[in-house]
Amino acid sequence: MTSHPEFDEQTTGTEVASVFADQIRGRTILVTGVSPKGIGAATAFACASQAPDLLILASRTKSKLEAVGDQIRKKFPDTRVELVTMDLSSQQSIRQAVTEITSLTSKLDILVNNAAINATTRQTTPEGLEMTFGTNHIGTFLFTNLLLPLLRNAAKANDPSSPSATRIVSLASAGHRLSPIRFSDYNFEPKQVPPEEDYLKPLPGSFARCTADGYNGMVTYGQSKTANILFTMYLQRHLAGQGIGAYTLHPGTIDTELGRDQDAEIKEQFNKMGLFWKSQDQGCSTTLVAALDPALSETKGLYLDNCQISDPCEHAKDEMAAERLWKLSEEIVGEKFSLDA
Repeated sequence: MTSHPEFDEQTTGTEVASVFADQIRGRTILVTGVSPKGIGAATAFACASQAPDLLILASRTKSKLEAVGDQIRKKFPDTRVELVTMDLSSQQSIRQAVTEITSLTSKLDILVNNAAINATTRQTTPEGLEMTFGTNHIGTFLFTNLLLPLLRNAAKANDPSSPSATRIVSLASAGHRLSPIRFSDYNFEPKQVPPEEDYLKPLPGSFARCTADGYNGMVTYGQSKTANILFTMYLQRHLAGQGIGAYTLHPGTIDTELGRDQDAEIKEQFNKMGLFWKSQDQGCSTTLVAALDPALSETKGLYLDNCQISDPCEHAKDEMAAERLWKLSEEIVGEKFSLDA
C-alpha cells in the first residue's frame, strides 16, 4: 500500500512532489524523454520545484530538450539542470550519453525511464531491430544497466533506515495487455508464433488495423510495454538487498507527442473506450509516487496505476519470461550484465 491512498487519477505530479519534497531535496535525478508537451517535462518541472541537487534531462531532440531546460532554469533558477542529447533507439548514442552523464555526477538517486515511441509503420533502429521494441525496451535495458554503477553509489550513501530510496522507475502502459513478448518474432516480421506468444484477439476496433506489410503498431507497442514490466520484475528480484528499488506503472491516458503519428481513427478508438484524459501534470503523478513514496522502500508490488499499486496482466508477471527476456536482451546488445553487488 502507498502512503497516500487518497491519491487518484486527478492527483497532479506537482502535488506529489510537494508531499514528498524530502525525497527530492539535495538528490540527483535523471529523466528521459523530455519535450515541451510531454509527461517527461512535467516530471522534470515537478522535481525541479523541490530543490534537487542535480536534475539531468536526456532526450533525442536537442531543441526541445533545450526549450524545457530553459523554462525550468527560468522558473527555478537555483536548480542545477544539465541536458544530455540521446537517441534511445541507437545503442551507440546511449553509450555516448552514459559517458557524458558519468562526467556530470558520480551518483544517481532516481532514474526515470520515461522515453518511448509508438511507431505506426515499420521502422528499424540503427542495429536493425523493430523500432518500438528496440527503443522502448532494448534502449531502456541498455541505458539502465550502464547507469547501475551510479545508482549503486547513491544507494551506498543512503540512510540505512531508508532501504531502496534509490529508485529505477520505468514507464509501461495499460497497453501491455495487448501482447506478451513474441520471443519467436520480437521484430514482428511477422512470423508464426505459438499461441502463448500471440497478441490479444480480437483487438478492439481500429487497433486491429495493420499496414500492407502486416505491421501493427498497437501490438508492437504492447509488446514493448510488457517488456518494460518484465524488465522491472527482473531488477526487483536481483537488486533486492542492494538498496535499489524498481517500479513500473501506467501513467494514464494523456495527449502527448507519443501519439503524434496516430491518425484520427486510432484517436477516436481511444475516445470510444471512455477513458479519463489526464493533463501532463496529472500524467506524471504516478511516476513520482513510484519514485518517491517511502512506503515503497520495501518492495510492495510491481506496477502502479492512478498513484496506487495495481496488477499487470498475467503474461507481464511471468518470472520465466522475465529471465528469458533478460538473456535475449543481453544477446541483442552484445554484453552481459551482472546485478550482483
